[in-house]
Amino acid sequence: MAENGAAQANIGVVGLAVMGSNLARNLASREGNTVAVYNRSPERTRLLVGEHPEANFVDSETIEEFAASLQKPRTAIIMVQAGTGTDAVISQLTALFEPGDIIVDGGNADFQDTIRREKAVRATGVNFVGAGISGGEEGALKGPSIMPGGSVEAYETLGPILESIAAVVDGVPCVTHVGTDGAGHFVKMIHNGIEYADMQLIAEAYDLLRKVGGHSPAAIADVFTDWNAGDLESYLIEITAEVLRQVDATTGLPFVDVVLDEAGSKGTGVWTVQNALDLGVPVGGIAEAVFARAVSSHPEQRVPLRAAQGARPEIAVVGHTFQDDVRQALYASKVVAYAQGFDAIIAGAQKYGWKIDKGAIATIWRGGCIIRAQFLNRIVDAYANDPSIPTLLVDPYFAKAVADGESAWRRVVSTAALSGIPVPGFASALSYFDSLASERLPAALVQGQRDFFGAHTYKRVDMPGTFHTLWSGDRSEIETEGSSH
Repeated sequence: MAENGAAQANIGVVGLAVMGSNLARNLASREGNTVAVYNRSPERTRLLVGEHPEANFVDSETIEEFAASLQKPRTAIIMVQAGTGTDAVISQLTALFEPGDIIVDGGNADFQDTIRREKAVRATGVNFVGAGISGGEEGALKGPSIMPGGSVEAYETLGPILESIAAVVDGVPCVTHVGTDGAGHFVKMIHNGIEYADMQLIAEAYDLLRKVGGHSPAAIADVFTDWNAGDLESYLIEITAEVLRQVDATTGLPFVDVVLDEAGSKGTGVWTVQNALDLGVPVGGIAEAVFARAVSSHPEQRVPLRAAQGARPEIAVVGHTFQDDVRQALYASKVVAYAQGFDAIIAGAQKYGWKIDKGAIATIWRGGCIIRAQFLNRIVDAYANDPSIPTLLVDPYFAKAVADGESAWRRVVSTAALSGIPVPGFASALSYFDSLASERLPAALVQGQRDFFGAHTYKRVDMPGTFHTLWSGDRSEIETEGSSH
């Protein structure tokens, strides 16, 4: 441990719960870094420093000492609970820091809060960076995927430090300057939304293999391990196999059978859906994953409905290829979920004026983060081939992958429906695909309904302009200057 006194740390961490402590240890393990550490409760600071005497830490008992221990430009990463706690620490540091210094919020903040905070802090001359950090406790310690926003000036100082601790794939650190103000936390939010969708799709695949395929959890673990050696290779597939192999020590039952089937969430999936609605971007795969968790958490509705309904449909008879059908349906649905997530990133960038490099985002998600997967290399290639591609679904690789799996996808969804097995992720992804692929949608009728009851107008297929039918009059058509939206 370094002695307190003159400024000697090039980076500091405020907030030393598990994520903050692990991030501080990661920083201290990299050559050239001396890490100032501070926690509101000094006992936690002493515990960290005492347990890791090998780490090059500079510990402080007050935030004033912490600020004084940092070399200029001072750089501090806040790892406290999002909300009022974050605002309080920002206020304390802003009062102590000078123009050119950098405050980084590494928590799961709402990007709108980050936009507000960045504007307020920038007025003092201090740089504020909202940085999404993905990878959980292990990632924070061994190498996360990092999505910093903020100014270019701030990233010149911060970038090399973050690159030193990020995960590395093919020699490339999993960190990039995402964009100004709230861009980093926005992209992290979308990452978490995609994570929700990915997890739900994997859970649906498990449910189908167990109920329709008749496999035990251990046998399904072997299936997922096999899938993880192919195009579905990912961290989530890997850990799913580990969870399914686990046996409960008390009962001897599969672990998955003793866990209450009520899934919780921490809000980022909800934020993704809410903001996608505001942006007018359909993210049905993410939304259905959020709703599936909500349904699971209402036993007061599930139990009486089961009692009221009585017998359930018989499990549909399937052939020996069902397992491969599920694999193909999972991959196709995964393509849709990621395509929708990147659509939301594109729309957010347009609305908030961010210059987000989609290929760079896919690149930094290849390692360190929860959704890291071989699949992301294909997204990198897609945006390298055509940065303005209208949807990932028309990229030649993904278009072929979906086309090759389309029949299997339909068989799986229909089998689930006939068997009474919920697959909201698979089914919504297929409906989204069918919507994009349809030559004509029933939205024409919706526009007619809207014009009838609200004079919302419509456009015609055979001539330019905006029109309204006089439904309450002689039903003649007039051209208007109104909007059909």
